[in-house]
Amino acid sequence: MDFSFGPDDEALRQEARAWLTGHLAVEPSPAAGRAWERELGAGGWIGLGWDCAPGTYGNRTAPLTGQVVWAEEYSRARAPARLGHMGEHLLAPTLIAHGDPAQRSRFLPAIARGEEIWCQGYSEPGAGSDLAAVRTAAVRDSGSRSYRITGQKLWTSFAHEADWCFLLARTTEGSRRHHGLSLLLVPMDQPGRIEVRPIRQLTGGADFNEVFFDGAEARTDHVLGGEGHGWRVAMDLLGRERGPATLAQQIGFAEELARIVSLARETGAAAEPAVRDRLVRQWAELRTMRWTALRALSGTDLRGAPSVAKLLWGGWHRRLGELAVQVQGPPAAVGQHDWSEEHPYELDALQRLFLFSRADTIYGGSAEMQRTIIAERVLGLPREPRP
Repeated sequence: MDFSFGPDDEALRQEARAWLTGHLAVEPSPAAGRAWERELGAGGWIGLGWDCAPGTYGNRTAPLTGQVVWAEEYSRARAPARLGHMGEHLLAPTLIAHGDPAQRSRFLPAIARGEEIWCQGYSEPGAGSDLAAVRTAAVRDSGSRSYRITGQKLWTSFAHEADWCFLLARTTEGSRRHHGLSLLLVPMDQPGRIEVRPIRQLTGGADFNEVFFDGAEARTDHVLGGEGHGWRVAMDLLGRERGPATLAQQIGFAEELARIVSLARETGAAAEPAVRDRLVRQWAELRTMRWTALRALSGTDLRGAPSVAKLLWGGWHRRLGELAVQVQGPPAAVGQHDWSEEHPYELDALQRLFLFSRADTIYGGSAEMQRTIIAERVLGLPREPRP
């Protein structure tokens, strides 16, 4: 496996580091939401991994090693979570692969400029990780160039911020499982037809949402990959979820682990053999995940690699949250302030880690579904019976 960084990568690293340092230090900081997305777009940092000629849609491109460099520096700078992740890393490459010229020209420049935010309409009540069980329907209006969408999506990240949604829906009445599905590009600004309800989480935040579609409109020329081909397009899109950002994610994991190791020394928990053993295991497993990710990104054909990666890091991060509570001891159960209207629910970083990581083995494809995929598609075991 050859995954080394060359002179061009190191030059990009210095440029990225300097740009992030300068822009994150600005007061008042632009590092929030839409303003930050526009800053990234103006700096040319959106679309590095798009498979197109540099500048085609207002973006610049970089080889895989350069994309890893940017992702690593972004994580090291502790830059803010991206509102534009869905559009840049999931929809845009899928548009380049499956979209027609008009769709690419309409949507890609706006994503590259950081001007339009996207959300993903996949999961539904009763069909979270079983994507083929979606029931949201899109009926084509007779004599018009639009669909009317009726249904509900669940756990939709940043739907309350999004301008558009790429949504999987049934366009063939009476179809079952993966047949008769289409991937629609739906504008979110449709009062009375689209309702977004934030879901309050254990951490106190509300980044996930329920989205209700009651006759929402989508144009027929905004079907990605053609009507009835939604399953193929959706699977290709999901395969793009675990790219260079996986390595950046691991940098964040390493920082969390280092914080827990330091706390274990302070509290004396590191003197306990069981705690030391867990700390060493977390470190060793994180290194294994890094080399596995590098091997997959280098082009090595690893069957089921996305499912293996999700299964590994989801369980690892959840165990890290549990370890954080164990190292903190009794203070982990106590809030940072006495209750008040100003501070009704305030947690420290490790308390948030513990609570949010409970969802790591569920969202993005549950651990049970990943094991099923590995069993059936990699090991060739008999398929589970499905209704």
